[in-house]
Amino acid sequence: MTENDIPLISFFKRLLDPAIILGLLYLVIVVQDEMFTGNYLALMIIAFFISSFIYEQIDLYRTLHAGKKLAFATDIFMGWAVVVCLLALIGQGTGLRYEFSDQVVLTWFTLAPFALLLSRLTAYRLAFNIGKDREVRSAIIVGANNLGTDILRRLTSRSNAGMDVHGFFDDHLALNQKYAVPMPSRPYLGLIADVALYACTHKIRTIFICLPMSENAGSSSLMEELRDTTASVYFVPDIYTFDLIQARLDHVGGIPVIGICETPFTGLRSVLKRSSDIVLALLIQIMLLPIMLPIAIGVKLSSPGPIIFAQRRYGLNGEEIVVYKFRSMGVCEDGAVVDQATKNDIRVTRFGGFLRRTSLDELPQFINVLQGRMSIVGPRPHAVAHNEMYRKLIKGYMLRHKVKPGITGWAQINGFRGETDTLDKMRSRIEFDLEYLRNWSLGLDLLIIMRTVKEVLKKDNAY
Repeated sequence: MTENDIPLISFFKRLLDPAIILGLLYLVIVVQDEMFTGNYLALMIIAFFISSFIYEQIDLYRTLHAGKKLAFATDIFMGWAVVVCLLALIGQGTGLRYEFSDQVVLTWFTLAPFALLLSRLTAYRLAFNIGKDREVRSAIIVGANNLGTDILRRLTSRSNAGMDVHGFFDDHLALNQKYAVPMPSRPYLGLIADVALYACTHKIRTIFICLPMSENAGSSSLMEELRDTTASVYFVPDIYTFDLIQARLDHVGGIPVIGICETPFTGLRSVLKRSSDIVLALLIQIMLLPIMLPIAIGVKLSSPGPIIFAQRRYGLNGEEIVVYKFRSMGVCEDGAVVDQATKNDIRVTRFGGFLRRTSLDELPQFINVLQGRMSIVGPRPHAVAHNEMYRKLIKGYMLRHKVKPGITGWAQINGFRGETDTLDKMRSRIEFDLEYLRNWSLGLDLLIIMRTVKEVLKKDNAY
């Protein structure tokens, strides 16, 4: 079952979400015995257009359909927070905020996200559970490969009980080229050339084409033959062979495309990420300003050289940026070869060792955050020399640069902070970085920040 098969979901996306927000406002007005005035009507109209736009950008139903209910709920509350901020700015700018009851508005602001969450989860449950005993849809799979068997597993799960898969069609099995073996309960039905006839004869409702991209010619001829059937045809591209980062359906210049590797920070998410970076960086800088001056004096007295160490790193989209740190070594290396700091490294000064153990040497990077070069949370930036070395040794290494580098990251709180003296350690760090890209949410960022404080207090792993 696809989202396009569910009118209820589409109805909620286009109309009922804003209607719930406005209906709740009206209900609060009635319950609190307020008079419904023209100002409240104006508020409803403005809220309708703002909420419609914001939640369209978030694309909540794709998140829920992927099973990430926590991220789904977070998106609802974050989206509503943006709506509230915009309404507050408009109210302040126009003076309308003084025309409303504070109790009405605060009650509405508080209850609305919970009403949205309840209504959407209810709609989702109804859409995917009502009608399970209706007519079972017959289906066949073209392509007895790993992708085809994975589709079969998904279609025969409890959540897709309304699908009856007859079996597989594939030319390779006829030639005894068993690059994948179908499940015994779903037999081999014939060659790809037999698909159209079988579909017509057995009144197949749904056909899944799981042929590799290398067999596009065969797919094209099959599609032409299937025009003579009434079956719904779905092409399942073998994108599972790629390292997917924020994969999604999209449009480029009006052309439907499948995004395989994309940044998680687009649309509203980009605004939320940048806004949280600015707010947190400003607060942290203000709080830590009293200790930065003594640190600067300590660096200057510990050894000859500059207080701030500036080093070239790779930032967003692999572009070079300059990252700031309090100097912790007696040297400032930024050439074609840069050796990582190791335990008992003679280059690290005594005061620099204290800074590195406590991560106080990273404090100037909050300036990088305010400049827009870095984020508080993201993959840690490596020296350019290290990037050029590891990109040749680790598959998918450069994908970590789909986002801004961070002061702390998912890898760092999972034991990969400080020295990575083996290729396996660096490979594990990159795996955590890519996992962060796949699963980003504002809640995950806050979790990483809180756990970073705990990790820093352990004072291990950083040299």
